[in-house]
Amino acid sequence: MAPASAFNEYSRTVCVMDASGSLGTTLVHRLLQRGYNVHAAVQNHGKLEYFEELSSCNSKKLRVFYSDPFDYHSIMDALKGCSGLFYSFEPPSDQPNYDEFMADVEVRAAHNVVEACAQTETIHKVVFTSSVTAVLWSNDRNKTSDDLDERNWSDINFCRKFKLWHAMSKALAEKTAWALAMDREINMVSINGGLIMSPDITIANPYLKGAAEMYEDGVFVTVDLSFIVDAHICVFEDVASYGRYLCFNHVINRNEDAVKLARILLPPSESPHPKRYLWASSFEDTSVHQQRISNKKLNKLMVDFDSEVQID
Repeated sequence: MAPASAFNEYSRTVCVMDASGSLGTTLVHRLLQRGYNVHAAVQNHGKLEYFEELSSCNSKKLRVFYSDPFDYHSIMDALKGCSGLFYSFEPPSDQPNYDEFMADVEVRAAHNVVEACAQTETIHKVVFTSSVTAVLWSNDRNKTSDDLDERNWSDINFCRKFKLWHAMSKALAEKTAWALAMDREINMVSINGGLIMSPDITIANPYLKGAAEMYEDGVFVTVDLSFIVDAHICVFEDVASYGRYLCFNHVINRNEDAVKLARILLPPSESPHPKRYLWASSFEDTSVHQQRISNKKLNKLMVDFDSEVQID
């Protein structure tokens, strides 16, 4: 459990939106384990039924809401009485893939949710889930020896030129959220996660567009689902957290790492030949690409959080 000081600072009631995906679902379970009351706001009707069954076992701790990020009133209903929001975007069921139009959708959703937080007096902190792809891409990505960190932003025109729709959407949505949060004086932090290694991950994940370049640049990173969930809770509970945090715990910069990842992402019937899937030239390749991305800021914050988990 979190120390008492954390609960003195923040109420025990928080909202997870969208709770439909692997990240949201796992966050709900983890928060319940840590003693929070949780409003699970879902878009997916199948998940709505799942959480309603779960709430029957946690009737005092869990409330379930159907919340559409384009329906302002449904957002307000889910936030009512909450002191914090964990927000992540799941593409609408009628537009499941990232394309050139997804940025408009994700930006509108982010704007609606942050504005709703501004209108909810009980909200003290927002944890906004973004992506490492909102950091990586620019014209000078190979021209500097400095590590990429939370100070970097993907260049929107570069993303548009090379059809990096996931990166463009994440960067525009996060910038929109930051601009509105600062204007409305909302206490917000962002988690810019690597490729999340959830049980349902596949080769079709939009994060993987540009994987060859990420691999060669030493910035192809992944994050275990449990680690990114703990990172979200850590930055929420720590009163000193601020700004953006790059979140990953694996760097794919060796051929054997690339082959291992391909085996996870591909169906068993397909051969994980790295050349076919862009991340290395051959199975015999022994070269190591120097890591050029840093998550020191988050790791520093997570040290005490990890010790709390171990003690409990």
